[in-house]
Amino acid sequence: MAGVSAKSIKNRIRSMESTRQITRAMELVAASKLRKAQNQAITTRPYYTCLYETINNIASSAGEITSDYMSADRPGKVAYILIAGDRGLSGGYNNNVFKLLPDKPEAVFPIGKKAVEYCVSRSINTISEAYISAEKTDSEDCMQIARTLCQGFLSGKYSRICVLFTNFVSVLTQTPASLQLLPLEGVSGKPAQSEMLYEPDAETVLSAVIPEYIGGVIYGALCESRASEQAARRSAMDSATQNADTMIEDLSLQLNRARQAAITREITEIVAGV
Repeated sequence: MAGVSAKSIKNRIRSMESTRQITRAMELVAASKLRKAQNQAITTRPYYTCLYETINNIASSAGEITSDYMSADRPGKVAYILIAGDRGLSGGYNNNVFKLLPDKPEAVFPIGKKAVEYCVSRSINTISEAYISAEKTDSEDCMQIARTLCQGFLSGKYSRICVLFTNFVSVLTQTPASLQLLPLEGVSGKPAQSEMLYEPDAETVLSAVIPEYIGGVIYGALCESRASEQAARRSAMDSATQNADTMIEDLSLQLNRARQAAITREITEIVAGV
């Protein structure tokens, strides 16, 4: 029995060592991708911040302005842009953003393999499943998504458009967030002193800028989510590696005890035979 027990422990140790090699390699890959994704998320923040300030400046300098993008009382469905990861093994990254969806969402635009799989497995009405890879979705894709949703909003198909993503706070902290894109909120529209003139008029310029702003926000949310995914995967794989080290130590201790017990038993048998 002692030999079988020791052999079983050795097999478990080898299995845990293989698992540790995998988790350690995935941790290094995630750390490498994290640096690029983090820089991309930080550099894109000023872009959509500038767009938002531009919209505010147009609305405030032109006085009272009316736009279909600001109309809150509209019929139609609530559309959600759901941004998740392409792979698992990232802790609660994907599940945390899925929790932001209501129980029965009317329309979802998934971005990322896990988001598409989540919607398909639950028979959720999806607007499109073309962007199955969040990593390969670029700024032009986000602009196309924005134009599609803006057209649906203006036609009355959607009454509200929100984006669900994960905000990258730090390497150790990522928070799921929900942001309403349409109808616009926070644009004052109050008169202000300005010498800037808009041709043909401020409302036309505002209507032309808003789709670009929406696309910029979607791309910014995508960059935040990609950085959050790599940070979450790095933390998860680091924890898995540490757990594997702990289990290997415990199994090594059990193996040593089993060997000592076998040696003691053999000595006892020899002495008893003498």
